[in-house]
Amino acid sequence: MTPEEPATHIPLSGLIRLQADARALKLPAARPVRSRQAGLQRSPRRGRGMAFAEVRQYQPGDDIRSIDWRVTARRQSPHTKLYEEERERPVLLLCDLGPSLFFASTGAYKQVRGAQIAGILAWLALWSGDQVGGIVFNGNELTVQRPARRKKSVLQFLDTVARQQRSTRDSSAAAASVAGNATLDTALREARRVAHTGSRIFVISDFLTITTETSRLLGSLARHNTVSALRVVDPLELKLPESGRFAIAGEDGPVWFDSSNPRFQRAYADKVRQHTEALEECFRTAGVQPASVMTGDQPALALQALLGPRGHIG
Repeated sequence: MTPEEPATHIPLSGLIRLQADARALKLPAARPVRSRQAGLQRSPRRGRGMAFAEVRQYQPGDDIRSIDWRVTARRQSPHTKLYEEERERPVLLLCDLGPSLFFASTGAYKQVRGAQIAGILAWLALWSGDQVGGIVFNGNELTVQRPARRKKSVLQFLDTVARQQRSTRDSSAAAASVAGNATLDTALREARRVAHTGSRIFVISDFLTITTETSRLLGSLARHNTVSALRVVDPLELKLPESGRFAIAGEDGPVWFDSSNPRFQRAYADKVRQHTEALEECFRTAGVQPASVMTGDQPALALQALLGPRGHIG
């Protein structure tokens, strides 16, 4: 985090500046766009598109304008050129900014890392020629933005992310939040309603609030879309320090604990193990691609490992 961007909140200006991080991921060179509806994702449907696919023997109904006369002359039978039609693929970003993400023992708050990940992915998708949309939720409020291929849409999405981040001023409202009002499961239900078949969906959350329904909802999305579960994790959620008295930042202020107590250590380790097993089973059953980003990580570097050296949203 830069000095002007507090570790507990990232404003809209900071999310806009993530364009630089997205550019550093080295996007693949864009192909020429020949129409307003042309994108960079290839459709399995064959047709008169922009990218040459193959030559095959002429079949009744083929467009005679696509006949490859050189191959036809060489093989002494009519052959037709086929093309892959390039189409936009919607990218849908589910950004969890709920109460459990207002926390960190190192680096930046989980909500900040989640917001940064969403921001970088939004810019990457836009520059890839894809439609970008999102669902932002924080326990009290849930905002849906349908995918569109406009910079204005990305800015609107990022503005929602910046606005819905929690601060200590929101703690009373958070305490009054009605369970299930704007939770992960609610967002997944909305995503099923909004997502078009073939969408690329990223679910950005700490996944601390999974329920018995979460796996089914993720699986329903993954049946017709490519879904990645990006888990934002603080090191303290995985393992306690060996010993000592520590304070961690929380929504209601610092929380102190003594990690030298053996019973406390064992109980904590059991809880971590149980949740890890439940989460692994949830992702496995749903058929989604899991990945983790730590609060101490730089989001751009973490995403580079996930997306590959060219920063391609596959």
